[in-house]
Amino acid sequence: MGKLVVLALLGAALALIVAFSRQRFSISREVEPVEPRNCQLIEGIENGSEDIDILPSGLAFISSGLKYPGIPNFAPDKPGQIFMMDLNKPNPSIQELSISNGFDKASFNPHGISTFIDEDHNVYLYVVNHPRMESTLEIFKFEEQQRSLVHLKTIEHELLKSVNDIFVVGPEQFYATRDHYFANHFLTLLEMLMDFRWSHVLFYSPKEVKVVAKGFNSANGITISPDKKYIYIADVTDKSICVMKIHDNWNLTQLKVIHLDTLVDNLTVDPDTGDVWAGCHPNGWKVLFYNPKDPPGSEVLHIQDVLSEKPRINTIYANNGSVLQGSSVATVYNRKLLIGTVFHKALYCEL
Repeated sequence: MGKLVVLALLGAALALIVAFSRQRFSISREVEPVEPRNCQLIEGIENGSEDIDILPSGLAFISSGLKYPGIPNFAPDKPGQIFMMDLNKPNPSIQELSISNGFDKASFNPHGISTFIDEDHNVYLYVVNHPRMESTLEIFKFEEQQRSLVHLKTIEHELLKSVNDIFVVGPEQFYATRDHYFANHFLTLLEMLMDFRWSHVLFYSPKEVKVVAKGFNSANGITISPDKKYIYIADVTDKSICVMKIHDNWNLTQLKVIHLDTLVDNLTVDPDTGDVWAGCHPNGWKVLFYNPKDPPGSEVLHIQDVLSEKPRINTIYANNGSVLQGSSVATVYNRKLLIGTVFHKALYCEL
């Protein structure tokens, strides 16, 4: 009798977990196709374009080749790459940026990226790197004439674990999202399913490293408002965007949460309008349990009036995976839209 009770309880618990995971990962959700005019796949990107950052000049940096537990990878033995694309050209194409000697290129595994321009107009690229599935922050100086990256420094810290994305606010100063508490893939999946909310956001500077926001299910993309007063954080499995106020000591307090019907990955902000662009996963289950015959789709949201009581949310792009699988980022420049993916291709559209 006791065994039957235990089995019944285990069965009930399993049923609850399955039901919860169906809702959390939008297992049954499909999307209707939406596509701007003049969209085309970007030639040369086949193994992901997980994050994209565009300089005010129109030069776009693209991270590619992410290897991450539980995520598909079509070239597991190929090191990660950083591509550049000049969006001022009528038919832009990508170019791989060479990386200076002395940096371990073989283990390069880029994830989130963020650019910083100093007072002398030097451009720096900060890259979340996962060599041997650990987390480091790499700082590169961009040499535009040579189309190259010069490695300057590797940042490591005990709090910089399972880092997903960063946003740079000053020289060696940045916010970083920690998407999971555990390092083990099974435990991270359990962490999301059980809604532990142990994910958080860190602030790093040479003088201090601290947790500045807690309570996320899986903090993912992070960006800042044009006036530098607010931070926007994507909580991917919570299907929400958290708007946080920045204080003088770099701590964050929550102002509001925008709830969505899709798993939000990376966020970017249009510097001219303040609008937020989000690369999303309409069905997260298909990303985690990849089936090439039924691939994960892609979805891009355009969010206007972010700070208002009722932000305006529009779907700009949606595809069932026939063209683009696992969209992770969307960003705009001069009415040109780039859509990146975790492990698949990348798309260029004119709006």
